[in-house]
Amino acid sequence: MDIISDLKIDINKEIYQTAFTHTSYANEHRTQSYERLEYLGDAVLELIMSEYLYLNTEEEEGQMTKLRSHYVCENALYEYSLKLKLNEYLLLGKGESENGGKIRKAIVADIFEAFIGALFLDKGIETVKNFIYKYIIPIIENNEIDFFDDYKSLLQELVQTDKRSLEYSVVDEEGPAHNKTFTVIVKIDDVTYGKGTAHSKKEAEQMAARDALSRCQYKC
Repeated sequence: MDIISDLKIDINKEIYQTAFTHTSYANEHRTQSYERLEYLGDAVLELIMSEYLYLNTEEEEGQMTKLRSHYVCENALYEYSLKLKLNEYLLLGKGESENGGKIRKAIVADIFEAFIGALFLDKGIETVKNFIYKYIIPIIENNEIDFFDDYKSLLQELVQTDKRSLEYSVVDEEGPAHNKTFTVIVKIDDVTYGKGTAHSKKEAEQMAARDALSRCQYKC
C-alpha cells in the first residue's frame, strides 16, 4: 500500500519529509527531525480515538481510557506504521540505518504520530479523522493486532492466584553495546514457560510473558 499516493500527498512537501526525518539524519544534514510533529500528532490521535470510543461504545470513563491507551501505545503505533509501510519513507543517519532503524519499534511508532501531526497541519482535523477511520479503525475492529501490551502484569496476576513463584532470567546477550539483543526466559516454580527476544530486557520480558500465556501451559 502506498499511503502517500492514496492520500494524494506530495511526499516532497517539507512538512512530510520532516515527519519521516529521524534525529540521526537531522543531525547529519542540519535539518529538523520529526520530534515536534510527533508531539502534535500524539495529541491529535488521542482526541480522535477518544471521540471514536465515546461515540461507538457504551463503556464507562475508566474503560474507555484503558482501551484508548491500548490503541495508541507504542506496540499499536508500530503495527499501524508497518501495515501502512510508513517506515519505507524514513530518513535515517548512516549509523542508524546500518543498525536496522527502519524496523526499530520506537522509531517506527514515532513516525506514525509525526505523520498524523503533519497531516493535521497540512489538511486539517477532518482529513486526519477520515484517515484514521479508513485505515486504523478497521484494524481495531477486525482485531488484526494484539493491543494488550502488559503481559507481565497479566501473568503475575495469574501466578499470584496460586501463590507460585515467578522469575525472569536473561539467558543470552548479543550484539554491540549500542544495539544489543536480549533473550529472556520466564519460570514458574522453576519450570520454564516462555521465552522472548528483543532489543531491551524489559521488552524481552514482555515477550517471554506473552509466550507463556499463549502456550497455555500455565492455567490459573
